[in-house]
Parts: sequence; structure tokens; C-alpha cells
Amino acid sequence: MAYVVLATWTAKEGSEGVVLEALTELAPPSRQEPACRFYQPYQDPAQPRVFHLFEIYDDEDGYKAHGESEHFQRLGFGKAIPVLEHRERAFYHTLDV
Repeated sequence: MAYVVLATWTAKEGSEGVVLEALTELAPPSRQEPACRFYQPYQDPAQPRVFHLFEIYDDEDGYKAHGESEHFQRLGFGKAIPVLEHRERAFYHTLDV
């Protein structure tokens, strides 16, 4: 069983570029984290201020370590999140089928 996170980040008007830049920098080191199985940000072409992140970790502790990482502190909390209008996260577990 793995830990799945679906996040939606909505940038404030005019801040799409800041969020895109932060995600572009954030993805490579996030994918290198020991507990990260998959990390893919994507953007809604019909709503360019809306970004989604699909993340899979070995477990919830792996996700927590991601949030505490230097790169997420600097790029997520320090760069992208301050220019968001809205931030939403949903958490799931995979099924062993």
C-alpha cells in the first residue's frame, strides 16, 4: 500500500508564472526523495491559474519528509504557496489488488 496525494494549487491572478517556475524547480529534487515513487505537477489548459500535483510516496512519513525537505521549504512554502489564492490537498491509500 502506498500513500497518494492529490493537490490543487490555484495561483492568484498574474502569479501563474511564479507557481510554474517553482514547480519546475521543485519536481526534480522531489522525485529524488527516497520515499517518492511518483511526483508529477500538471496545469489545466482551460484554467491556467490552476495547477495539480499527483504524488505517490511509500507511506505518510515519506510525504511528511517531503514537506520538511529543504527544497519544499524553499520553493513550495517560500515561493509558490505565498502567491496562491487557494490550496487543496486530498490523501489516499492505494489498493493492493
